[in-house]
Amino acid sequence: MSIADIFRVLARRWYVMVPLALLSLVAGGFLAMRTPVTYESRAEMALLDSARVARPAPSYGNPLAYASGSLIGTADVLIRALQSPETVGLLRERGITDAYGVDFAANADGPLLTLTVTGESRTRVLEETRLITDFASEELRSLQQQVKVPEGYEVRSARIVPPQKPVSEPKTRYQKVAAVVAFGLTAAFVLSFVVEAWAMARRRARGLPEPGPGASSPRPGAGRIRTVLTRPLDAVAVLTGYLALALFLPSNLALPALGGAGTPANVFALLGLFWYLATWCRGRIAPAPGTRTVRTMMLVLALTVLLSYVANQDRISTQKEILAADRGLIVLLVWVALVVLASAGIQDRRRLDVLLRRLVVMGSVVAALGLYDFFTGTNIADSLRIPGLNSSVASVSVLDRGSFTRPRSLTAHPLEFSGMLAILLPFALAQALDPARRAAGALRRWAPVVLLGGGLPLTVSRTSIIGVAVVVLVMLPRWKPQRRWTAIGILFGSVAVFKVLVPGLIGTITGLFSGSLNNADSSTQARTIKYPKIYEYFTQDPVFGRGFGTFTPERYFFTDNQYLLTLAELGALGVLCLLLLGLTGVHQGGAIRRLARDEADRELGQAFFASAMVALVVGATFDTLSFPMFAGVFFLLLGLGGSCLGFVRREAAAAASPSAAARAPDAPSRSADSPHLVEM
Repeated sequence: MSIADIFRVLARRWYVMVPLALLSLVAGGFLAMRTPVTYESRAEMALLDSARVARPAPSYGNPLAYASGSLIGTADVLIRALQSPETVGLLRERGITDAYGVDFAANADGPLLTLTVTGESRTRVLEETRLITDFASEELRSLQQQVKVPEGYEVRSARIVPPQKPVSEPKTRYQKVAAVVAFGLTAAFVLSFVVEAWAMARRRARGLPEPGPGASSPRPGAGRIRTVLTRPLDAVAVLTGYLALALFLPSNLALPALGGAGTPANVFALLGLFWYLATWCRGRIAPAPGTRTVRTMMLVLALTVLLSYVANQDRISTQKEILAADRGLIVLLVWVALVVLASAGIQDRRRLDVLLRRLVVMGSVVAALGLYDFFTGTNIADSLRIPGLNSSVASVSVLDRGSFTRPRSLTAHPLEFSGMLAILLPFALAQALDPARRAAGALRRWAPVVLLGGGLPLTVSRTSIIGVAVVVLVMLPRWKPQRRWTAIGILFGSVAVFKVLVPGLIGTITGLFSGSLNNADSSTQARTIKYPKIYEYFTQDPVFGRGFGTFTPERYFFTDNQYLLTLAELGALGVLCLLLLGLTGVHQGGAIRRLARDEADRELGQAFFASAMVALVVGATFDTLSFPMFAGVFFLLLGLGGSCLGFVRREAAAAASPSAAARAPDAPSRSADSPHLVEM
């Protein structure tokens, strides 16, 4: 279904689209006028050690020299006391009625606290910030008096940053208005096509002809815009547009009103879902047979997230947590869109192969940019400025490890970059070994393998090496002995090449693993020390968690582990769904390999198997689904695996039963003479 066909339907059902669209705009304008502007003021304070501890040399009695990490436990006790319901009631008696927050200061290594107050009156917010800062010092003294701390050993506080002039926070209002308008326009769009489908069904029941679909292909000599509007679309074209936005724009850039969920790629994916719904309502497309499993698992995940969202409505949450939960629902809808478009929307096997090749080529470009970052010591993503897009995360400086720059290319972090390369490497190998692509030449076939595989060690991370190890352990045993021994020789040769071209790299990487095993690595210690705190949050709601997307680093801390993060946000049920999703990808890859009729399809099935295994394993090394580029490609590959399994199943059924092949013309093989773009 083309874009022009969609506009024709909306024009025919203007009596549905126009009133609802106007109503949503009016509602958004009314909400913008009625929602007051909020102001936020903040102050910062530090905890200082007692005078007796600060007395010895070399501090010479300077208490600020002892504002160290040893007081973090005391700071945590104070934060919990200030956030307790009893303290909230006491502060209300003192006149603090606006929302306030107390937490560790951002990027702080010691006991530095940030106190914020948010309200509608600028002067009142400033006064309440002063009151709560003074109360925090009183509460610290009171806590120590309760446990009878000896004189001279009391922990003290110092006001580092006094209450600041309140600044307006319009983002919350903009997000509410954008949500109302987007919901209204979405409802108008969907309802227009529902009415169209109902009207078409009535016309068919009466024996009346349907309205003409218009030109199915652009006329010769038509203008460029008219050609684009009238050209038939398919799911591969839509997903190609998504990949171009997801991989070629820095993943931290987003629309200001939507926060981290509003990346251009996510918005495009949602528009693609609307295209699929419109095409489905018009009867131009039907879900591909044999692809239901992955969509069923996505439905289970969606229900789990929604149950967690509903279950946490009664929990006392900050405004930022509420907005984070709303953004989590948007991200979930994007993932659903990718799985639906990939698994149900691709109707031609050759088009599936085209999309997989495009994915590998685009991933190779991202890898090449990462190589440039490594050898030049820069962040190429920092030099890209897109009008209308803002960074959704704090600026990430160039990260070093040892004497090497850790590249991140267009991703948000070197860990995301390494994870991306690892899940795409199996498909680059499968395409390079595909006999049907031998005519393409060795350079075109093996260049993606060199870029993706060669970029992995340069990230100087354990995740990249673990990802390579998983790919090797999954794919090598299935190869013939000659190819297997050749691959092993290339691996050892690659280690030698890296030792010559990048001296010290191999030693730095091996030092990472030895430090982890000896518990001497600071990054490993930073991860493991958080495990008990995750357990505390898990016990508060072990089934549904705190809500998807609410465990933000600004409010809590980085988990660096997707399973622990899911445990806190979605509880045990969420971790089970995450494991089942990964195992679904593994199952699809194994089933493709078992049912495939040729060696190329068996290699492709093993690539899906290896990619899903990589995603399962590296989920324990960083919070994979918190990074939009990795998460988008992961769910896209899940959907593509379901689509490929559907094609292989239909081909196997057709080969086993010639009569079934005659009844199943919708199962084209790779060699089928089908067009690249088909009307759906």
